[in-house]
Amino acid sequence: MALLKRAEHSVEAFAISRNLAAFEDLDKELESEFDDGWRSFNLFEGREAFDMKLPDSVQFVVVAVNAQDEEDLDSVIGVIRRAKEARRSVLLIAQDISPAGMHRLMRSGADDFAPYPLPAGLLSETVTRLRENVGREPEKTETRRRRKGYILPVYSVAGGAGATTFAVNLAYEMAEHVRKTGLRVALLDFNFQYGSVATYLDLPRREAIYELISDPATLDHDGLAQALTSYKKRLAVLTAPSDALPLDIIAPEDVGKLLEIAVTAYDFVIVDMPQTLVVWSDLVLQMCETFFAVLEVDMRSAQNMLRFLRALKAEDLPYEKVQYVLNRAPGFTDLTGKSRVKRLCDSLGIDINIFLPDGGKAVVNACDQGTPLADAASGNALRKEIRKVAISLVEMAEAQAAAIA
Repeated sequence: MALLKRAEHSVEAFAISRNLAAFEDLDKELESEFDDGWRSFNLFEGREAFDMKLPDSVQFVVVAVNAQDEEDLDSVIGVIRRAKEARRSVLLIAQDISPAGMHRLMRSGADDFAPYPLPAGLLSETVTRLRENVGREPEKTETRRRRKGYILPVYSVAGGAGATTFAVNLAYEMAEHVRKTGLRVALLDFNFQYGSVATYLDLPRREAIYELISDPATLDHDGLAQALTSYKKRLAVLTAPSDALPLDIIAPEDVGKLLEIAVTAYDFVIVDMPQTLVVWSDLVLQMCETFFAVLEVDMRSAQNMLRFLRALKAEDLPYEKVQYVLNRAPGFTDLTGKSRVKRLCDSLGIDINIFLPDGGKAVVNACDQGTPLADAASGNALRKEIRKVAISLVEMAEAQAAAIA
C-alpha cells in the first residue's frame, strides 16, 4: 500500500509579492506550472526566507509587483538581489510599472520579466527557458562579449527617396547573411518624430524607448536592451517612440553614448536618420564608417544634395564618408535615364556606386504588410541588389578584421 501513496512534491518556486491576491489568477498559473511545488510569501516574509538556508529544490523566485510597489521599490530590489546572491532564477511579473521603475528592477538582477495579466502560455515558456539555463552560471561571462561594431547611417536627401526601405532591408539581409556566424546586427530608428521602421517590420513601439532617449540616466546596456525589439530573433530593432517627439529631445553627447553602447553589443549598427539635419547629425557622420545618402534622379534630390554637401564642407565634416545610393535607377537599356544620371553626377561632383532598381508595387505591398522584401518578394530586383550590398559590406568588414588580426 505504501507504493500507492502520492509522492510529495518538492518546493521548486517561491512566489513573493506585497499582496498576491492583487494578481488575480496568478496562483492558478503557478499551480498549473509547478503543481503544489511552490510557496507564496509576502514581501517581508520573502526577505526573511533568504536569511535562512534555502532548500536545494528551490530554483525559481517569482516576484510580482504593481503600481503600489513603486513607492518602495528598494524592498523589492532587496528581495531580487538576495535571490540572485543565492543563485536562484528570478522572474519578474509586472503590472502598471513605469519604464523608470522597470529599468531599476531589471538592473537589480532579474533574469526575465512578464507583463500582467499574463498572455496565454507565457509563464510556461519563460519557466522552461529559465530551466534550461539552470547550472549555466559560469557561462554568463560570455553573454556580453565586447564588440567593435560598424555604424552605417542611412539618410534620405528628399522625402520618399526610399531611405527607410533601404535601411530596413539592408539590415535584414545582413542579419540573414551572418546569423550562423555569431555576428549581430541592430537597426536604430533615429527619426523620433515620424520614424516608420516599426511599420515596415510590423513591430510594437515600446514605452521604454521614450524613457531611453529622454532620460540620460537610462543610457546603458540594460536600458538599451529593454528598449530593443527582436525581429524573428535575427535583427535587434530600436523603433521610433509611439508619439511624435522633437528631434532634439536627445542631446548630442547622449546620441554618442547610445551609439557607443550599440557598437559594443552589435557588429553592425544601421541607423535610419531623419531627413532634417539636427544638432547631432554631424556627430553620427563623424562616428560612422560609411554614411549612405539616398537620392533619385530628379531636381528635388539634386538641389537637396547640393545643399547637404555645402553644409558638410562649410562645417569641415568628413564628406568623403558619404556613399551615394541612387534609388529607382534607370534600367540597362534606358539610355536617356543613364544620360540624366551622368549629368547629375557631373553637376554635383559625386560618384554613385550603388544603383537600386525600381522594385515596383511589391515594395509598397511589403512595407504595408510589415515584411522585408526577402520574405515578401524574394525574387524582386530591388531585393537582390540590396542583398548584394549587404553581403559586400559583411565581407569587407571581415576582411578588415582579418587584416587587423
